[in-house]
Amino acid sequence: MDLPSGTRNYDYARDMAVLRTKTHWAFFIGLLIIVFTAPLYLGNYWLSVFNLIGITIITVTGLNILIGYCGQLSIGHAGFMAVGAYTTAVLTNRLGFPFLAGLICSGFSAGLIGLIFGLPSVRVKGFYLAITTIAAQFIIIWIINHWSLTGGFVGINVPPASIGGFVFRNEASQFYLIMVITSICVLFAKNLARGRVGRAFIAVRDNDLAAEVMGINLLYYKLLAFFIGCFLAGIAGALLAQWTGFLNAENFTLTDSILYIGMVIIGGLGTTIGPILGVILIRLLQQGITFISPFVESAIPALSTGFTTGLGPMVFGLVIILFLILEPRGLAHRWTLFKAAYRLWPFSY
Repeated sequence: MDLPSGTRNYDYARDMAVLRTKTHWAFFIGLLIIVFTAPLYLGNYWLSVFNLIGITIITVTGLNILIGYCGQLSIGHAGFMAVGAYTTAVLTNRLGFPFLAGLICSGFSAGLIGLIFGLPSVRVKGFYLAITTIAAQFIIIWIINHWSLTGGFVGINVPPASIGGFVFRNEASQFYLIMVITSICVLFAKNLARGRVGRAFIAVRDNDLAAEVMGINLLYYKLLAFFIGCFLAGIAGALLAQWTGFLNAENFTLTDSILYIGMVIIGGLGTTIGPILGVILIRLLQQGITFISPFVESAIPALSTGFTTGLGPMVFGLVIILFLILEPRGLAHRWTLFKAAYRLWPFSY
């Protein structure tokens, strides 16, 4: 993190700290107050929107580790998310596991499946690897639909999360659970990216041949990136399962996988704040389209039936194109420029 003029780090611990100035701490405490008092002034509808945002941030953060930091393209992340969701559904519904045990098992199951489909990354890269992950998406969904343990095409009920006898039944209580786990996952990704593993990921992304010459084990770090990215997807899937209370394969489509990639691109590849900004923008944009669709239909009767149902994907595609042309480094880069301008504004004249 860039520091304001005149601020120095006098030891390694302070240099590695996430929050290093009084301004950082003030903004962080203010953000915590706003987030954790939200159920006091937000209705169930908006709480559900922010619950979905929190779950999606975990998924996209894992995908950002895989694509943004390690450079391994994946277009099947919704499939890995489905592995985690159905793991917690089967363990808590059919086997009576507690929620936290199901949550951890969901992460590991998705991570292990990610390892299997990440093996081709040793030999192939780019679009060839993308085809492999698309295959993972279809294979996982086919197994879910044809396996009686998962409920098949009918689906499976998922009991609400409970910790220590407290059951998270309503949107407000689930909001706190999801936000706490989201914060832990984002902090984990932040520390991972700044450490030795993160530097190895970046070296593999920038030039895997040079990284291998320098002694970096490509097989190990590529598979580690797949495991971590899919582990976080599994955690997000488990939270989605207990939040919705019911699962079927329609919750995890190829369209969702492409949407997650778009969120990473719009937010900013290889940054911690990028996935957060990208998810918030796209999810709120979806809500805005939902609100204006009835008005568009009433204002323009000549539109064909079902036109507004395709408005969301059309706007999403347009946003992707605009960002690739106007801001290819994403919202995170724009945020960096804003911070620099804020620090220098008294001297900008």
